[in-house]
Amino acid sequence: MAFDTAGAGVVFLLARALFGVVFAVTGLNHFRNAEGMIGYAQSKGIPAASLGVPFSGGMLIAGGLGILLGVYPTIAAGAIAVFLVAATPTMHDFWNAPEEQKQGEFNNFLKNVALLGGALAFLVFASESWPLAANVGL
Repeated sequence: MAFDTAGAGVVFLLARALFGVVFAVTGLNHFRNAEGMIGYAQSKGIPAASLGVPFSGGMLIAGGLGILLGVYPTIAAGAIAVFLVAATPTMHDFWNAPEEQKQGEFNNFLKNVALLGGALAFLVFASESWPLAANVGL
């Protein structure tokens, strides 16, 4: 079993909390700063940004809380992974950015790639029984 070593369950809970809270807060920002987020998405050429921003915000809140609580972990990790696969190359297209924005977009692109790796790792472990979790799963 993946979580048999001493303290593994607590460390995994800490990892879930750190990862999940970041995405839940990011999702909340899609609603708290909807106007700015929609404007930014429109500037990146995202069609129907006024629908996409709240939809993706909901995905991030549900995914983040699902990872944190261990509720429907396959759906939670999958939602975050789908968001990152779609958002990373469209919102952080450093190759199209003006020179003064290129480094910032590149950094955000790389951060999202790393976060995608984390989401995929949680997806792999979604079929395991998560310690210290609600363990409601599909």
